[in-house]
Parts: sequence; C-alpha cells; structure tokens
Amino acid sequence: MEIIALFLPLAPLPDLLYVATMINVCIVEDEISQSDLLTEYINKYAARTKQQFNITCFSDGIDLVDEYKSQFDIILLDIQMKHLDGMTAAEKIRKLDEDVVIIFITSTVQYAVQGYAVDALGYVLKPVPYLQFEQLFDKAITRVKAKQQKVFIKVTVEERQIKLDCESISYIESQRNNVILHCTDRDYVTAGPLKRFEEMLGSHGFSKCHNAYIVNLSYVEAVQKEEVFLSGGITLPISRARKKEFMVALTEDIL
Repeated sequence: MEIIALFLPLAPLPDLLYVATMINVCIVEDEISQSDLLTEYINKYAARTKQQFNITCFSDGIDLVDEYKSQFDIILLDIQMKHLDGMTAAEKIRKLDEDVVIIFITSTVQYAVQGYAVDALGYVLKPVPYLQFEQLFDKAITRVKAKQQKVFIKVTVEERQIKLDCESISYIESQRNNVILHCTDRDYVTAGPLKRFEEMLGSHGFSKCHNAYIVNLSYVEAVQKEEVFLSGGITLPISRARKKEFMVALTEDIL
C-alpha cells in the first residue's frame, strides 16, 4: 500500500468539513396537477436554499411500495388514491424504512391523526399553499440533513491540502510526530498530534482504542481480550485503560 509522507512542522492543522449530499424526494399523487404543483414548490425551494433535489413521481401507492429499497429521503404522500391509499402505503414503507420522512398530502383533516401511527412528520391540506409547504419542508430537510450530512477532514499532504471522506478512514495511527490516516484506497501521512484528530472525530463515530490508534467504529468486526479486529483483516491492540470507554462508544454506535 502506497504511503504519502509529509514532514512539515508548520503544516496547517487538520479541520472538518460538512457537505450535504443530494436529497431524494418522492411525490406520490394521482392528480397530475397536484404532482406538478409539488414539483414546482420543490424547485422553488431548491432555488432559494441552493439545495439539490432528485425528484421521483408516482401516481399510486402501489408504485411506491413495489420493490421499495429505501432509496428516498422524503416522501410526499397523497392519502386518497385508487389502488393503494397513502396510509396503507406508509404502513408498508415504515416496516422497511424507519428513517424516511413522510409528509401526507390530503384533502381532509380527518386522516391526519392516523399519521402518528406511521411517524409522519405532518400533513398539508389541498389546495397546498406554498408557505405551509415550505415550513413543513424545512423541518423535513433539517431531519434528513442530521442523518445524511457527510463529514470530510481536510489535511495537509505533500504541501497541499486534501479533503478525505471520513467514512473512507478505517483507523488513524500515531507515528512519532506524524499521523497516518489509513483509508480504503491508500494511506496518507500528515502532521500530528493524534489528540487533534481525537477531538475532531470523537463525535463522528471514531474512538481511541490505544494511545497510538483511533478507530472508525463502523469498521469494527470484533473485540477480543486485548485486540480489536477491523474489516479487511486488520488487527489493532486495545489497552486496558481505553477498553471500557471504547466498548461504550462501540455499543452507542451500533444502537
């Protein structure tokens, strides 16, 4: 595996960057005019917020449920449809996907109370006013971004700053005055100290198992006695002083 070496005592400190990814929205509405209106509202919202959306439209709940693969972040769901009504579709979807944000589009408030059973974010009454849509959509975006936001770390390598996706880092190793970031594609060496990385990444799924190692908990396959086993056949030592805290962090990450 190639290692890029860096020996710059005055190199800039590493820093975190947060990048929101594309948000996938599904509109399930049997009235073409209403579907077009919701699409227009999303595009208007996108222009205002500079957020990117991928929009998919279905005309019936059965189209949504069929071969559903948790591909959407937000579903705008009409309740009254011909073949499979929105409430039944939502019940089926919720069994497959606990995270997707569901917003009901309905012509009568009597169905709105049922939305609590499927943990719907809320509902909008037809004809849909933009202001009400925008307020509820804002809440949906906040919920999605909290789960979807990607975290990158910016480090200096070979006198230039590069951005690494934190998900690609399996573990970080301290080596003298430098730090090695072991990634899925290659290793990168940058200036330390390791403590700086621990402070930045501790709330992003990383935990220190040893004075010389910080581990991305999503790569952990097992912990046995004094060793941590990572995917890819990697084995790291775990110190007695760090084991309790590491196991707590690992359990919280799984939950």
